[in-house]
Amino acid sequence: MRDDPTVVSLVARAASGEQAAWDEIVERYAPLVWAICLRHQLDRQSIDDIGQGVWLLLVENIGRLREPAALPGWIATTTRRECLRAIRPGGRHGTEVPTPFDEQLPAGSAEIEHEIIEAELHAALRTAFAELPAGCRELLSMLLGDPAPGYASISATLGIPVGSIGPTRARCLAKLRRSRHLAGVLAGQDETARVGEAGR
Repeated sequence: MRDDPTVVSLVARAASGEQAAWDEIVERYAPLVWAICLRHQLDRQSIDDIGQGVWLLLVENIGRLREPAALPGWIATTTRRECLRAIRPGGRHGTEVPTPFDEQLPAGSAEIEHEIIEAELHAALRTAFAELPAGCRELLSMLLGDPAPGYASISATLGIPVGSIGPTRARCLAKLRRSRHLAGVLAGQDETARVGEAGR
């Protein structure tokens, strides 16, 4: 993930004050912050407070980021530190120094690394999905509904024959898998898995 050009671009744009980049960073990594907070068994109010604190720290410090692609690790490490402060006696009113941007993830942070990868994968999926043709987006959205409508209902709504729904779905999913956004994240997952296997 350290070579992810999407993250590097986001950091550069956010550092220059582009609001759209900030919005994308929050949308992309809010699930990561939420997952780490839930792992620490915090309530909704504490999670909201920690999330706001993490984003404020990022606004204050993003200009000092030496490795822009390390942003997910910084968010994860900062969130974890804020969670630990929240569950300590006295809460989050201590005077701790914010996580430096060049600080590495602590040893034994396999869960955090997994959550970072999951956040990157979800962000890549959203971006890849948004680039699909409108027909594919409509079909896949209906098929992913809970509960998913039957093929007859999909056929009537979208105006396509029942017999073509399956093949069309397969073509749409193939386009999704070929997305350049997903390719980078999946390649990073493969590399992480290879490194993990080599270390055993």
